[in-house]
Amino acid sequence: MVKRVLAGLCCLALLQGLSCSSEVTPNATAFLENFLPAYQRVYYEASKAQWEANTDISPRNDSLSALAEAQLARFIGRPGLIDTIGLLKDATERLPPLEARQIQRLWLQAAHRPGTIPGAVDSLIRTQTRTTSLLYGFEYQLPGPGGRLRAVSTNDLDDILVNSERASERRTAWEAAKSVGPVLKEGLATLQQLRNRLARHMGFSSFFALEVADYGMRPAEMVALMDTLVIQLRPLYEQLHIYARHELARRYRRPVPDLLPADWLPNRWGQNWPGLVESVDLDDLFQNSSSEWIVQQAERFYVSLGFPALNQNFWERSDLYPVPAGSSRRKNNHATAWHLDLDDDYRSLMSVQPNAYWFETTHHELGHIYYYIEYSTPEVPLLLREGANRSYHEGIGDLMGMAAKQRAYLEESGLLEPERDIDHIQWLLNDALSGSSVVFIPWAAGVMTRFEYELYEQDLPATEYNRRWWELVEEYQGIVPPTPRGEEYCDPATKTHIIDDPAQYYDYALSCVLKFHLHRHIARNILGQDLRNANYSGDTRVGDFLRTIMRPGASKDWRSVLREATGAELSAGAMLEYYEPLLLWLREENRGRVSTLGPALPRGS
Repeated sequence: MVKRVLAGLCCLALLQGLSCSSEVTPNATAFLENFLPAYQRVYYEASKAQWEANTDISPRNDSLSALAEAQLARFIGRPGLIDTIGLLKDATERLPPLEARQIQRLWLQAAHRPGTIPGAVDSLIRTQTRTTSLLYGFEYQLPGPGGRLRAVSTNDLDDILVNSERASERRTAWEAAKSVGPVLKEGLATLQQLRNRLARHMGFSSFFALEVADYGMRPAEMVALMDTLVIQLRPLYEQLHIYARHELARRYRRPVPDLLPADWLPNRWGQNWPGLVESVDLDDLFQNSSSEWIVQQAERFYVSLGFPALNQNFWERSDLYPVPAGSSRRKNNHATAWHLDLDDDYRSLMSVQPNAYWFETTHHELGHIYYYIEYSTPEVPLLLREGANRSYHEGIGDLMGMAAKQRAYLEESGLLEPERDIDHIQWLLNDALSGSSVVFIPWAAGVMTRFEYELYEQDLPATEYNRRWWELVEEYQGIVPPTPRGEEYCDPATKTHIIDDPAQYYDYALSCVLKFHLHRHIARNILGQDLRNANYSGDTRVGDFLRTIMRPGASKDWRSVLREATGAELSAGAMLEYYEPLLLWLREENRGRVSTLGPALPRGS
């Protein structure tokens, strides 16, 4: 009884900025009851400041965001708090499972902001804020009339890379997209050093190891898992690579290259290849739609599954559409979903336009939003209001984006005429090349994961960033730059996630596999429909199934959540099965053509 009272007093003192004596083992229940309300308040203030910094990019908002993030860092990373969490973490085997999971989550958060080296934490926050602002506030330029440079958005660059068949225009747009890299190189090098310093201070081998700990894995285990996905899908990717080389050479009236030139591809990083299948250009389906209709239709989709309508705060506080022409305001154009207070303040930041990409993306982002809604209940503590692991959030979002592209749903939505003839194989081919699918895996599981593993776990020198980046791009993706890219460039830094969402890109690869795993279960076991044309809309059984995965948040082990919902372990088998007809078609289509891809894994792996 004395120890319990002392523990409660200790935690109250801690919240007032005092430290606990290491001679007292805190009571987890008392600690969490006192800690969580204050944590939610500080977290909310930091989230609101970050929202302002992303929706109205300015030095003032950057400064306010950095200040709020520093306050959150000091709150979570106070030496006394870390000592208390450490004591509880060492005793988790004696705690109730729900409390033990909260303590583990809090330890990982504190490890990102250890107050025992506050100078390094403050430096990291300032550097990340400054570098992120440089990335999102960068003014991309292209030659305009008379050769004068004009400012363009990333949407403008993407439009050129997707639609233009003029080699010079494509090259110029691709190089413009990489022009932000040199501006970010110094910041990335500093972020690498600071992130590693904090992680190693807390006992992790690197910052990459700290992030991988969310899965209960070590760095080498995660890289091995990612390489397994690459190897499993390599036969299908190889056939797609052969097809793309020949198809793009025909389109651009050029000789068939051994490897794919990066400026031939419709994506700035070659992570997906939309638009190669001209007979399945879905953008024309949206020519009579508005941006507002896109978002409203996505909400209707979720409501038809039995989910609630979005609250008024979502509509009033979200930033859903492009900044109007002529406005001086600049915003982050990368689509994101936000759970600002870990309760009912959920929002989305997008730049929705009426096209196929934003139709899928909007369904994806609302998947995150409805995940927030489902686990924001009294049964799920604040610290566990997350996905079962990080890939689950992306997996649910990707699943719903996939559902949005099913022909039956497009017909039901009035976008696609039932009598319109679309070749089934071409439809499947377009799907494999676009979004988070087959061509995405060598990028996500390969290039991004391996680069960040080497960046942090192996302390890749800044003088080798670009060399190693393009080695990995060639070996995993079979893509080469159009011209030599020396160390005066910093092409990896042009990818948003390396700057502001680091060492987590394997989340997207795992979510891709999870998407197909869940889709097969829904199509076969719930709907009894064609695996490649299943319409979720209007079936509340699908919503009920999704809630069994979403509602627990992170309060249960991610493996058991999946086993209980689907009766099976996570496997890439569903993904391979989905595309089996395509693989057979590609082998026939590519008969007589030679593969130029090297081994599935990079040298030295």
